[in-house]
Amino acid sequence: MKSKLILVEGLPGSGKSTTARLIYDILMENGVNAELYMEGKLDHPADYEGVAYFTEDEFKHLLAGSGNLGKIFQDRVLVKNGHYLLPFMKIKTELGDKFPENLLAEICRKDIYELPLEQNIQVIAESWAEFARMAETENKVYVFECCFIQNPVTVGMVKYGAPDEVSIAYVKKLGDAVKYLDPLLVYVKQEDIEISFRKAVAERPEDWFKGFIQYYTSQGYGAEKELSGLDGTIEVLKARQQLENKILEQLTMPVSILDNSQFNLESHRESLIKEIMEENTNE
Repeated sequence: MKSKLILVEGLPGSGKSTTARLIYDILMENGVNAELYMEGKLDHPADYEGVAYFTEDEFKHLLAGSGNLGKIFQDRVLVKNGHYLLPFMKIKTELGDKFPENLLAEICRKDIYELPLEQNIQVIAESWAEFARMAETENKVYVFECCFIQNPVTVGMVKYGAPDEVSIAYVKKLGDAVKYLDPLLVYVKQEDIEISFRKAVAERPEDWFKGFIQYYTSQGYGAEKELSGLDGTIEVLKARQQLENKILEQLTMPVSILDNSQFNLESHRESLIKEIMEENTNE
């Protein structure tokens, strides 16, 4: 395999998760050592999920008010470039009810994706560069769902209402960080985002739907445009689609755009085999 990194992107409801799993299965079936990281994976090697970001003084303050959990936090924190990264969601998953909700809420406010945009970009880009240095030495293909385009666009456009150029530069910065891994981007396309998103809403839990709408309409782009509800969320997604099309046009890495509008699993799998194996094998 030429690529050591395969990135799977697309709008919500497009079939990204299915595509990422198919790619992983195809690689493994063809004897390629692969590792799959789905959206929300707490031990992601490049992105941060459920990780809080503190200065030294802020972390000392947290420890002082954390009671018996202080020792756990001190043992689990990672110190990078003088800052303290606490994988609080991993700890919460392990401790369950022993992790007080008020303390969790306090730490959540320091989540890396709650940082000011410029700082978020810096921290995430450093992590991607660190991952690339590690992955370059391995005989393995990583498959990432959702974190290359979706996260920068979500935090840039959706959360902060940043100009398109900022989100585009963010994604290109991550692309530059991993360029020596010969990355391939597989973008899963839907002809009608409204149809595909309404389908996703009907299939997923109500809590997911409510949280998604809240995030997309109460801040950044959605708040600026005074959008609300399901219809407002779809309008934000249409704007996101336009921005992602701009990003795809400007990336220097190979991009494979696959139309998944029919949700035909066998046809989609055959297209992936062609893109991943037939056109990504060393001569």
